Amino acid sequence: MTTTPTPSAAGQPRIAGAPISWGVCEVPNWGYQLTPGRVLAEMRDVGLSATELGPEGFLPADPGQMADVLGAHQLSAVGGFTPVVMHQPGHDPLPAIDRILDQYQATNAEVLVLSATSGLDGYDSRPTLDHDGWDLLLGNLNRISARAAERGVRAVLHPHVGTMVENGEEVQRVLSGSSVSLCLDTGHLLIGGTDPADLTRQAPERIAHTHLKDVDSQIAAKVQAGRLSYTEAVVEGMYRPLGTGDVDVESIVSTLQDNGYAGWYTLEQDTILTEEPRAEGPVTDVRTSADYVRSLLALATR
Repeated sequence: MTTTPTPSAAGQPRIAGAPISWGVCEVPNWGYQLTPGRVLAEMRDVGLSATELGPEGFLPADPGQMADVLGAHQLSAVGGFTPVVMHQPGHDPLPAIDRILDQYQATNAEVLVLSATSGLDGYDSRPTLDHDGWDLLLGNLNRISARAAERGVRAVLHPHVGTMVENGEEVQRVLSGSSVSLCLDTGHLLIGGTDPADLTRQAPERIAHTHLKDVDSQIAAKVQAGRLSYTEAVVEGMYRPLGTGDVDVESIVSTLQDNGYAGWYTLEQDTILTEEPRAEGPVTDVRTSADYVRSLLALATR
């Protein structure tokens, strides 16, 4: 089995890619899906040292084969976005989590990025939780976090549009009602009504992982008002290369670095493709984002 490199050993910044930036997504009928070979090769071409694992089926399910594919592209495994139903009575999420953690052990992945999925396809609608549903969700968050810690993995909760934890009130309920750390997804927080820069200043000690997105706030406002679905907004270009949208990415990175943040900065720009790109394609925007984050980290270390 090939061993993937360790970014800290190479002295590289902890900047990672995510397959969703190339349009690879777990949502059925999301769009044209690029091959792992192209996505992983382009990650290395723009100087990224690691990747999140992507949706089920993107990489081999066998843990050893998954490690071999990543090693062949000289990429470390960060962990991955993991939609989990945590609010439904009679559904125990732990068996599926155990299988995922087996893959993490083989690839030395560090972060289990949990999304409190609604159980529906896509992110355009969601049910409303009652008191019992919230108790079950928060309890399962703590259970999963403890199980991951037993395997040397940090579990984080990813607030996400169209899931059971989307808006500011729901994020605060997770912070006060569970011990789980947060994945600061700067795009989904903004779209859900939370200023990610404010949240970073308020609770830097709870942030253990970061998904850096930039957003066109005018398109995001249409999602908030119900004039566009989330999917329609992605097609319209709601996500922008870092530094070209309305998220205060510079302030967020500065605050995290000032508070001793040692986690990953994963570049995520949700994309929907209709066909195989004839020119460079999504990697153009990823390159812009990667260069921007490197410039911010260089400023923060002066």
